[in-house]
Amino acid sequence: MKIIHAANELKSSGRKVCLAIGFFDGVHLGHQQIIRQTLTDARQHDALALVVTFDRHPSSVVAPQRVPPLIYSLPQKLRVIGSLGADNLLLIHFDKPFSEQTGEDFIRGLTRDLGSMQSLCVGSNFTFGHKRGGNVALLKSLGETLRFTVHGMAAVSLDGKIVSSTRIRETIGAGDLDAASQMLGRAYSLAGQIVRGDRLGHELGFPTANIDASGLALPPHGVYVVRAEVGGRTHRAVVNIGSRPSVQNPTPQTRVEAHLLDFNADLYGQEMEITFQEKLRAEQKFPSLAALKEQITRDVAEAAKRF
Repeated sequence: MKIIHAANELKSSGRKVCLAIGFFDGVHLGHQQIIRQTLTDARQHDALALVVTFDRHPSSVVAPQRVPPLIYSLPQKLRVIGSLGADNLLLIHFDKPFSEQTGEDFIRGLTRDLGSMQSLCVGSNFTFGHKRGGNVALLKSLGETLRFTVHGMAAVSLDGKIVSSTRIRETIGAGDLDAASQMLGRAYSLAGQIVRGDRLGHELGFPTANIDASGLALPPHGVYVVRAEVGGRTHRAVVNIGSRPSVQNPTPQTRVEAHLLDFNADLYGQEMEITFQEKLRAEQKFPSLAALKEQITRDVAEAAKRF
C-alpha cells in the first residue's frame, strides 16, 4: 500500500478516484464495510481507490481531555487497512490549522487536488470539519455540485448491538477479548515499540520486552498467553500487564512486558505486535522476589502447554 501525505501526491493520471474517509480506529467490521465499498466502486468505474485517515485522534487536538484510549497504534492500523486490499492511503497530519478548516473547504480541497472524484464512502454518522460542522447531508449536497456519489454506510450490528470503536474499547477493558475479536473481524492484538525497562525480568531469569502501549486500550491486569510478532517472525510468549505490585515503586505505572519462550535477543526500538490467546491469571502481589520468580516459572511452563 502506497502512503501519501498530500492529496496531490496521488498521481491519478486522469483516472477518477473513489474515497473512503474515517479515523478507522480498530478497522472493525463497520470500517471494513466502508473500505470494501470503496474498493468495489473503484473496480466498477476503473478508478483508483484511496483510503483517507488521520495520524492522530482528532480529540487530541480539539479536546485533549476527551481523547479515548486507542484500539490500534498508527502502524498497526495502517497494516490492517493495507491487508484489506487498499492500494493507496492518504495519511493527513491532524493539527490545529487543519481542525479549523470547514468541512466544505476540506472536501473541495480534496476534489481539487485529486482531479476527479467518482465516489466518497463514510459511515452514516460521520462528522468532519471545524466544530464537526460537516455530515453526510453536506457531502451529498457537495456531491451533486461536484459530481461524485456519496455512500453513507449504515452501522454493522453484531448480536443485536452496533459495532463501534467505543464498544470494542469497553469489551477490551472488561477482558472480553473474544467479543472484541468478533467485532474487529480478527483476533485482538496490540502493538507498540519495544523500549528499555529496568531489567528486573533479566535479573529474575526471564528477560522481557517492554512494549510502549501508552495511549492504547488495555485488557485487565494479569498474565496472558500470546503470540508475539517482531522482526517478521512469530514467537510463543507470555505477557504480563500490570503495575508490578510485588516491586516497590513510589509511582507505579502500567507496563506491558512480554517474555518470549523461544527467543532472547536485543529487540530495542523494534515494533512488537502481540495477539492474545487466553488469560492465565490475574495480577498478584507476592511477598518476595523469590516468590515472584517461582510464580513466573509456573506461568511460563503453563503457557508452553497452551500452544
